[in-house]
Amino acid sequence: MFVTQILNSKAHKGVLTIDPSASVADAVTELAARRIGALVVSEDGRRAQGILSERDIVRELGRDGGSILKRKVSDLMTKELQTCAPGDDARAILTAMTEGRFRHMPVEEGDILVGLISLGDVVKARLSEVSMEKDALESMIAGS
Repeated sequence: MFVTQILNSKAHKGVLTIDPSASVADAVTELAARRIGALVVSEDGRRAQGILSERDIVRELGRDGGSILKRKVSDLMTKELQTCAPGDDARAILTAMTEGRFRHMPVEEGDILVGLISLGDVVKARLSEVSMEKDALESMIAGS
């Protein structure tokens, strides 16, 4: 299975972004309202400059308290992005996310942002793929 197939199966098309100059409070509001775990940070909605996740926020809350809500998204975002492309294999992405201990990965074509996949998206796709393989094997064994 490829990343493009995962993107096509998602209910929400496109990528939710937030400007790096927005406040962390604004990001928290957006995350809560949309019930999501991360926002891609981008000035123009096309080029990823970073990512801000719940983990980034919680880590800083533990360090500095509620005052972080007044800071800019750019102060807390993860700047060293690991990205993938639509043609990348989902198993490789699952491995990268697991080994890197992160749950969200921007998808880029060239340097243009085209999607965001989560660890949950990849696991769901992989489970679907394994289920189809199981059904095919059972059919072969049964002689159907």
